[in-house]
Parts: sequence; C-alpha cells; structure tokens
Amino acid sequence: MSRLQGVYTSLTTISPETDNLSADSCVTLAATKGTEGLPIPYSPRVDDGIAAVLLACFLIASCVLARSKKFLLQQLKDFMLHRERSSIFADSTATDVRYLLLLALQSCVLAGLYVFNYFNDIQPDSMRLLSPHIWLSIYMGMALLYLGAKWLLYSFLGWTFFDKNLTNLWLGSYATLIYYGGFILFPCVLLVTYFDVNVFFLITLGISLLIFTKILMFYKWLKLFFNNIYGLFLLILYFCALEIMPCFMLYQGVIQVNDLLIIKN
Repeated sequence: MSRLQGVYTSLTTISPETDNLSADSCVTLAATKGTEGLPIPYSPRVDDGIAAVLLACFLIASCVLARSKKFLLQQLKDFMLHRERSSIFADSTATDVRYLLLLALQSCVLAGLYVFNYFNDIQPDSMRLLSPHIWLSIYMGMALLYLGAKWLLYSFLGWTFFDKNLTNLWLGSYATLIYYGGFILFPCVLLVTYFDVNVFFLITLGISLLIFTKILMFYKWLKLFFNNIYGLFLLILYFCALEIMPCFMLYQGVIQVNDLLIIKN
C-alpha cells in the first residue's frame, strides 16, 4: 500500500524544472507562430516627401517676395483699383516673369497638396493601394492641367468676343489671383497637414477660400465687362458657366480618377 502511494505521489507532483520547461515551450511556440499586427495608417505629417515639397514652396515664396515684392504689390493695386494697362507684363522684366511662373506652379502644387489631404481623410485605404506620392503627383498634375485649360479658354473667348486690351487685363487679373492664392494656401496646407483637423473643418476652409476667390473674380468681371443693367443677367450666366460649373466638373473628374485607380489596384 505504501508503495502504491509513493508511485501516485511521484506521478502527481510536478517539479519546478518541469514547470519552467513547459512555460518556455509555450512561449517559444507562440513566438514561432506569431500574430498578425494591425497596419499603421498613412499620415502626411510624417512623410519626408511632403515636408520637402512644403520646404521648397516656402523657399520659392521667400525668394520671390525678396526680389519682386514691389511688382507683386503693384499687381495687387492694379487689381483693386482697375488701372488701365495693355498687359500684365507691360511693366515687368524677364526675371519677374520667371518668378510669376514659379508662383503659378507653386499654387498648383499647394492646391494638389490640399486635395491630397482631403482624400487621405475620406479614403485612407487608397493610400495602401497606391503610393501616396503617386496620388500627390496626380492631384498636382490635375491642378496644373485645370489652370492651363482655364487660361486657354479665357484667351480664346476674350480674343473672340472682346478686344485684345480687355482680354489682357482680365488675364492679368486672373494671374494675380493665382499668385496670391498660393500665398494664402501655404499656411492652410500647413494647418491641415500637421495639425489634427477633422474633415468638416478641411472642407469648410476649402470652400470658404474658393467662394472668396470667386467673389473677387466676379468683382473684376463687373469692373471689366459690365456695361449696363441689362447685361448683368448674361454676365451672371457666363460667370456660372465659366467659373462655377468647371469646379464641379473638376471635382467629379478627380473622383472618377480615384475610383479608376482603386479598381485597377
């Protein structure tokens, strides 16, 4: 009987060494098998490429302000006071023209960055399907294409229905809005990129900037093309056709491009 009790005790008693061995085996098995982690969502605030783009925009703006500040201020005065002149480039040098082209390019880049932040918030999964830098390049390219198409359309309509001097005045005013729009967009892009703002704030800020720009454009249209009260209705129709509808078309175009690339990837 005593012998049977000894065997039972030896079978039911687990030594500390055996317990440690079992625990180590379980840890090793779990480490070998592993667990699938959650992917880290993309964030523009930690993207070195976007930081480099914003730094380049800051350097361009600083350089242009340092070298062509008087010319830019004169353009703003001409826009508000409606000074008669034959062309935007009448009082500018070749250096000023190059700087103005850089400012126009910077405005397109910043507009693309703003749209990029918007779609990153409403479609975060798209950043895993395609490189964020590719998305950013697409939005910048579409902004540049939109600006070029609007410039050609204004040139064609102006030289078809109006005289050359009036067309150049409007193109100069439109260019002034583009240049100063880049300066206004820069702090806005910094805000939506590096601060935790919600989508509603981002949309509200973007629409507010767009409405303010359209109001200034309509003001200039009245200064240039408004002759009598009977032509006001036609002027409003033309403004809606040339300024309001293209914005909706551009937005739908960006949506279609996004959906197409998401489906293909």
